[in-house]
Amino acid sequence: MDGFRRGLEEMAYVEGRNVAIEYRWAKGDYSQLGPLIADLRGRPLSVIIATGDPAALAAKAAGFAVPLVFVVGQDPVRAGLVASMNRPGTATGVNFFTGDLGAKRLEFLCTLVPSARLVGLLLNPAFGMEAFDEFRRSVVSAAQSLGRDIIVQSATTDAEIEAGFAALNEAGVGALMVQNDPFFDSRRTKIIALSSRQQLPGIFHIREFPADGGLMSYGASLAGAYRQVGVYAGKILRGAKPVDLPVLRPTKFELVINMRTAKALSLTVPPSILIEADELIE
Repeated sequence: MDGFRRGLEEMAYVEGRNVAIEYRWAKGDYSQLGPLIADLRGRPLSVIIATGDPAALAAKAAGFAVPLVFVVGQDPVRAGLVASMNRPGTATGVNFFTGDLGAKRLEFLCTLVPSARLVGLLLNPAFGMEAFDEFRRSVVSAAQSLGRDIIVQSATTDAEIEAGFAALNEAGVGALMVQNDPFFDSRRTKIIALSSRQQLPGIFHIREFPADGGLMSYGASLAGAYRQVGVYAGKILRGAKPVDLPVLRPTKFELVINMRTAKALSLTVPPSILIEADELIE
């Protein structure tokens, strides 16, 4: 949330000085969103911030009288969060636009790990079945054009993540893709440790994974998205209306590679990947 605070500070709001922030975190357990939202009712809120599609949809459905600012991966118009991207209504924010990059991530992964003919895909159905199916279809379609096979493994709990890795290992997958999902993001230490233990090269959607030891990522800056949300929250606190704040989309996607992890996996990073990489973590 550092990016969010920086965005607020750009609008002259500093936590503890002239703005108070009530934090609620479901820790990837989406069944807790209802109780957490209920706990916020009756509090003197000026704006609701929701990070992640399930949280944003739950906050929108709760019908708070105050504006909602979100970060979501799926199309917010199709999800019913806003009326349009340019004139969103009572909610606005950032469309992180990361779920649509699955095919490109698979392409990068296959270029870096050409021996991987079977790729594991870790998905969370609790994130939403529409997003689940759409991401699976896009990756499977891309795999067909690349001459790869995909094996899908679902996980909604810590135990299922461990069981999923065991199943993928038994199936003989040579590489791993993980769905963009706050649940997996909050378990990245576990996911990276399991990947390392099984010597399984993986690609993820945010830089935080390779920064913590994962192999690579391709996507927009999460810190940048949070900063934009902070700016929008500050504008609303100053009197702006969400309908006048268009939903933002990232204009840059970054390829990040952890070279130490690549070396540990005995992978040689090809020149084509090195040229495209925005950051090499040594």
